[in-house]
Amino acid sequence: MNSLRTAKRFVFPLLGLWVLLYASFSLVKPPLLDGTDSVQAEAAREMALNGNWRHATVNGMAAPWLGTPLTWMTAASFKVFGVSDRAARLPQALVVLGLLCIAFALGTRLFLTPAAGFYAALTLVSSYGVFLFGHLLVPQMLATFANVLAIYFFWRTHRRPAVWKDIAFGASCGLSLLAAGHVTALQPLMVALLLQILIRKFTRTLPIAVAAYLVFEVARPLLFVRGLHGLPPLPVGLHEPKTPLILFWAFLIVAVLPWSLFSFAALGRVKAAMVERAKLDHRCEAWLLLGIWAAVAIVSVSLSSHREPWILPALAPLALLAAGWLASDEVKPSSTGQMFAWCMLVAGLAGAAIAVYFAAHVPAPPPGSDVALLLHLHSLRSTLLFGHLNDLSVAMMGTFHVPLLIFAAALAAGVTTNLLYRSRGKARMANCFLAGMMVFCLLAAHLALHTFSPVVSSAIIAEAIKPEVEANDIVMVNGAYADASALPFYLERPVMLLRPSNAPVRADVPAIIDAGTLASMWSGDRRVFLWSSPAQLPSLPGEVYVIARAGGREIVSNQPNNGGAAF
Repeated sequence: MNSLRTAKRFVFPLLGLWVLLYASFSLVKPPLLDGTDSVQAEAAREMALNGNWRHATVNGMAAPWLGTPLTWMTAASFKVFGVSDRAARLPQALVVLGLLCIAFALGTRLFLTPAAGFYAALTLVSSYGVFLFGHLLVPQMLATFANVLAIYFFWRTHRRPAVWKDIAFGASCGLSLLAAGHVTALQPLMVALLLQILIRKFTRTLPIAVAAYLVFEVARPLLFVRGLHGLPPLPVGLHEPKTPLILFWAFLIVAVLPWSLFSFAALGRVKAAMVERAKLDHRCEAWLLLGIWAAVAIVSVSLSSHREPWILPALAPLALLAAGWLASDEVKPSSTGQMFAWCMLVAGLAGAAIAVYFAAHVPAPPPGSDVALLLHLHSLRSTLLFGHLNDLSVAMMGTFHVPLLIFAAALAAGVTTNLLYRSRGKARMANCFLAGMMVFCLLAAHLALHTFSPVVSSAIIAEAIKPEVEANDIVMVNGAYADASALPFYLERPVMLLRPSNAPVRADVPAIIDAGTLASMWSGDRRVFLWSSPAQLPSLPGEVYVIARAGGREIVSNQPNNGGAAF
C-alpha cells in the first residue's frame, strides 16, 4: 500500500513529465543538428546498414572516436524502428528515464525519504541542461547515468557492505569509461576514495571496484576497434571550441536554474557535515558524499575539457544537493526559502517584462523569410549554444513571438505562485509550481530552437532535394563534413568534400577533391549537388542553378530541377 501511495504521489508525475518532455513531440522536432548530433546518427546508420558493430564509420570512412555504447544503442534502434529522427533520439530518451529512476532511488536512500528522491528526479527532468543534451546524441548523458548508478551502488555498499555491490560499483564506472572516457569514469572512484579518507573508514570496496573497472579498461580495445585496416580516418571537422571557464561555470549554474539556488543553500549543510564528520552518522555522510561529488565533478571537467556537454556529470550532484535541502525544508521551513522566493520574484518579473517587450515591439518577419538573414552570422561552423550567442540579433526576436510570450507567462506565474505558497508554509506546492514554470520555459525554448533549426541543421535542404537526387548523382560539401553532416544522414548516402585551397592534399581520402576536379565534374554529364554558403560559393564553369536555400546555406547544381524537389 505504501509503495502504491509513493508511486501515485511521486513516480507517476515524474513519468508524465518525462513522456511530455522527452518521449513525445521532442523525438521528431527539431531535426538532427549538424555536428556531433547527426555525425553520431550517421555512424549508427552505417553500422546498422553494414552490420559491423565493432568498427564505426562515417561517410564510408573510419570514425575511431565514435566507438561508444551510444553508437550501438542508436544503431540497434535503427535496426528495430528504421532510420528516423524518432529512432535516433529514442535511446537517449531512455537513458534520461534511467537517470531519473536512479536519481530517485539514490535521493531516497541518501536522505531516507522519497521526497528527496522526488526532488532529485524533478530537478533533473526540468533542468535546461538535461533537456538540451537529452535530445542531442552526446555520449556524456550515458556517462552521467553510469556515474549516478556507480554512486548509488557505492552508497549501498558503504552502508551495508556486499561484494556484489562493490562489483556493480566498479562495473558502473566501467560503463562510464566506455561511454565518455576517463574524464567521467574516474569521478565516482575519486569520490569514494576522498569520502573514505575524510571519515577515516577504509573498506574492501575500492580494491574490488577498481578490479571490476580494470576489466572494462582491458576489454575496451577489444569491444571497439579504433581503426579499420585499409580505410582512412574521416577528417570530420567537428568544431567544439572550449568555452571560457567563467562562462562554463555560469552555464553550469543556469543549466539547473532555479534549483541551483537550493544547491548553494545546501553547501551550508555540507560545511556543517565537515565539522561533524567524526559522528559518522547517516545524515553527515550523505551531505559529505554530495559535497565531494559536486567538487570532483566540477573540477575534473573544468581541468580537462570545459565544453558544453561536459556539464552533465556535474548536474546530478547539484540536483541531489538541492533535493536534500528541499526535502528538509518541507519538514522544517527556513527563512532562506522565503528569501529565494523574493529573489526569484524580482528576477522572474524582470525577465518576463523583457520578453514581453521584445514580443510586442519587434515586428515579425514576412512569412517564408530565411532566419539567417536576421542574424549576425559569424560562421556556419557547427557549434552548440555559446557558438551561436553572438549570432543573435534584435530582429531575430521577431521570429520568437510565441516562445517569448510562453516564457513570460510561465515566469510571471511561476515566481508569483512560488512566493504565495511559500508564504503560506506550503513548500511542496511552491516547488511544484516552480517545476511547472520550468516545463513551460523548456517548451518555449524547444519552439525557439525549432524556429532556429534551419541555421543549425541541413535537414531542411536535404529533404528539399531528396526527390531530385538519383543514385548516380554527386553530392558535395564545400566545407568540413560536420558543417553539413545532417545532409548525408537525411539523404542516406555519402558525400564528397571540397578541399580548401590552403589545405594539404589528402591522397589517401578519395572523397576529398580539389577545385579543379569539381570544375571537371561540373562540366560533365553527371548531375552535381553542391552544399555551400552563398558567400563561399566557388567559381564554377557553366550554369549554376539554385535548388534549395535555407539557414544561410544553399544547394546549387549544374542542372535544373526535374520537378521533384519540394522547396
